[in-house]
Amino acid sequence: MKAHTIRRETCSPESLSGLVLTRDLGKGEARFRKGQILSREDGPQLLGLPWDELHLLELEPGELHEEEAGRRLATAVAGDGVAVQGMTGGQWPLSAARKGLLVVNTEGVDRINDLEGCSLYTLYDRVVVTQGESVARAKITPFAIAGPLIEEAEATARSRGGVIRVVPFRAHSVGAIVKETLEPSARERFQAVLGEKIGWFGSTLLPVQYIAATSAAIGEAAMILRQSGATLLLMAGANAMDPLDPIFVALEQLGARMEKHGVPAHPGSLLWLARLGDVPILGVPTCGMFSQATVFDLILPEILAGLPVDRSRLTRLGVGGFLTRELAFRFPPYRNRAPRGEVEAGSE
Repeated sequence: MKAHTIRRETCSPESLSGLVLTRDLGKGEARFRKGQILSREDGPQLLGLPWDELHLLELEPGELHEEEAGRRLATAVAGDGVAVQGMTGGQWPLSAARKGLLVVNTEGVDRINDLEGCSLYTLYDRVVVTQGESVARAKITPFAIAGPLIEEAEATARSRGGVIRVVPFRAHSVGAIVKETLEPSARERFQAVLGEKIGWFGSTLLPVQYIAATSAAIGEAAMILRQSGATLLLMAGANAMDPLDPIFVALEQLGARMEKHGVPAHPGSLLWLARLGDVPILGVPTCGMFSQATVFDLILPEILAGLPVDRSRLTRLGVGGFLTRELAFRFPPYRNRAPRGEVEAGSE
């Protein structure tokens, strides 16, 4: 870009054509916005405004204006389930085209942001989003950028099928097994909370099995639920610190494989994950039986979206695993909540 200083006394309408304005000027219908490419018709109107000196930019061959470049960047990074909205305040918003789990290719985002002038910022990876919710914004920091940089950003995004996508939740049949130690009132509350959660994702909760605390009864209930079509099993009421708890004995007798016992997150650190064939079994910690915001509520959406959840995934929960009230935005909105707040879009 070439920078030009224009003085009113030496300016003609024709000399302004094709240049980029570097600051806002005027008000109302006569307002010109910074970053605007001036046309031949804008000259007389601009000369009618009060100013003594203007700083303008001239695009050089091979450079792209921020609007075209930003549109191309936003279009490239938007993967499946993500829609590009119109530019506002120099930024291109991207929104969720459906309810699902936001999946961010963090390496791709970092590579794009390493290109001078390119900016892409998103919500956290693997957060639940609803249709129409803003999930990211793309922008070009300067008023113009070299074309090859945008081409490189597009290639980075294209090689990954877009760097942000919204994965839809799959319909699951969910079976739940609970040791019979729960009182009737607690059973009703547990079923209501769990049914609300499972239903929000579009899945079905099979009749909850309240089973005697014997490994044989628990194992039999698990096999019955599998035969009933359960694609996910939840088990609650285990003494997670006791390796001889009937639930863990039943898992061993069934030939289930324990992926990870306990996770680096709180509340819900006693969550565990096992697999019986291709069916995941998620151990619901006591706090997760009634609460709306534990590590169980971070992992459940990932399983229901069909994302890989294994020992490695659970191990990585530590960073950000201190789930304070300020992190409530990370949890599914099982009940209506206000949209995630955004700072008013500007051009800074």
